[in-house]
Amino acid sequence: MSVYEYVGNLHVHTCYSDGTARHSEVAQAATEAGIDFVVVTDHNVWVDGVEGYYGETLLLVGEELHDVRCRPQASHLLAFQAEAELAPLVSDPQATVNEVGRQGGFCFLAHPFERNSPIDPELDAILWNDWDVTGYTGIELWNYMSEFKGLLRNRLAALFYAYFPAIGIRGPYRRTLRQWDELLIDGNRVSAIGGADAHGKTYSLGPLSRKVFPYSYLFRCVNTHVLTELPLNGELSRDKELIYNSLKAGRTWVGYDLPASSSGFEFRARSGANEALIGEELVRAGAVVFKVRTPRSADIRLIRDGETVARSQGQTLEYTTARDGTYRVEAYRRHWLERRGWIFSSPVYVK
Repeated sequence: MSVYEYVGNLHVHTCYSDGTARHSEVAQAATEAGIDFVVVTDHNVWVDGVEGYYGETLLLVGEELHDVRCRPQASHLLAFQAEAELAPLVSDPQATVNEVGRQGGFCFLAHPFERNSPIDPELDAILWNDWDVTGYTGIELWNYMSEFKGLLRNRLAALFYAYFPAIGIRGPYRRTLRQWDELLIDGNRVSAIGGADAHGKTYSLGPLSRKVFPYSYLFRCVNTHVLTELPLNGELSRDKELIYNSLKAGRTWVGYDLPASSSGFEFRARSGANEALIGEELVRAGAVVFKVRTPRSADIRLIRDGETVARSQGQTLEYTTARDGTYRVEAYRRHWLERRGWIFSSPVYVK
């Protein structure tokens, strides 16, 4: 089956909540960064009438749902394709997830684990606390601004990383990866996305002020890559459906595209005449052969139910097994002399 790859960012705020840009400006920044689509997810507000193509960039609208009365803040949910305002339900996370589904949408748990920054109460960690909730599609495995917030251990660190963020950005938190694997081991289908959590705000530290970070910069960093069944053709309703179908199916990987683009990554499995790509189920008919290819040389790891079962240094990995399980790929590259997370794929499910 032919598939088509597109790159987008799924966690973005505008001036309708706590961002600084209009929707057209967000789309322009996405165009400058070279990504194909962007989904605006303002806090507890669904903005109608702004979706469409802005030049070659597809802009869609979702929503980041959470209970503003909750102290400390917790359990933020990214909702897509619901096409309705759902903020009145946010006091009950399960009811919110259920209503998103009833409206024809789907959702991801936003930045499920974070680290506090002590320099400002606005930088407190916002965790996902409601792990008994069911019915969501996946988790935001890697949130750029969430990780950046965790680097700001004091004012000196804040000043340093505001100018040299790439030195501190390393990858998804290990706790998030462990939680993801636990969910998969328990038999849940949970896919992965990554996002900028872009706001475009200017922060001040004494006499110094800096926009941390421009939308166009963040759209070059942690993105979500999707595989669609057909190519986008510029028709809003059709292309929107293609993007959302791929996200719902888990045909995704998270790519840290700043050090090196992850476009062209491949992960597939075959058993007899049966074949599966990212997000798909493979019915085992004997041995299973996994093939992984990365666009640049990397430390590639094949993970089964939370354990590394194969590892390769280079651009390819091939592994043969007769074991069922949930398989996903991690790839790491060196950047600023340190190992950084690069690619994190949604699973292939072998039955």
